[in-house]
Amino acid sequence: MPNGNTETVQAANANPWIFWCVIIVVVALDVITKAAAVSGLVPAYTPHEIVGNTVRFTLAYNPGAAFGFNVGPASRWIFTALTVVALGVLGSLYRATREGHYARVLALALVSAGAIGNLIDRIRWSTGVVDFIDVGIGNHRFWTFNVADSAVTVGAILLGWVFLQQDREAARIAADNNV
Repeated sequence: MPNGNTETVQAANANPWIFWCVIIVVVALDVITKAAAVSGLVPAYTPHEIVGNTVRFTLAYNPGAAFGFNVGPASRWIFTALTVVALGVLGSLYRATREGHYARVLALALVSAGAIGNLIDRIRWSTGVVDFIDVGIGNHRFWTFNVADSAVTVGAILLGWVFLQQDREAARIAADNNV
């Protein structure tokens, strides 16, 4: 290494097989399930019971972002740009990840894969992101979501836990050094 710093080189290649395999599998699963929803769950906005009224598949299009957040007619392009920026940040976090940080790599891959899955829809469909998983009880329903949304949610929770663990470890090391 020219500067003797091997940490930087290792970080740039932290567990790439986990990172890229998770992204490929999740994006493929997202694209396949959305295609099945678009072709099989017609007409749109009509519930199809899977587990009684608790789990239904209902084809819906979300022109906004998570939880139906919408900023008007330009939502599609605003959220496309924000997704590209977010993917850049996630890429930077991945490049800064050291070898052996499997949970962090998995979390970053899940969030990235979900972002890519929904980005594909934003570019592909002017009507919005395809959602179809509809859970709730009676009229009390959660927001309709998709595989990409699930990956982002699980990945974000895992990433939050990873950052919390890293903060705790840094605080422990700082306390040990002050003794």
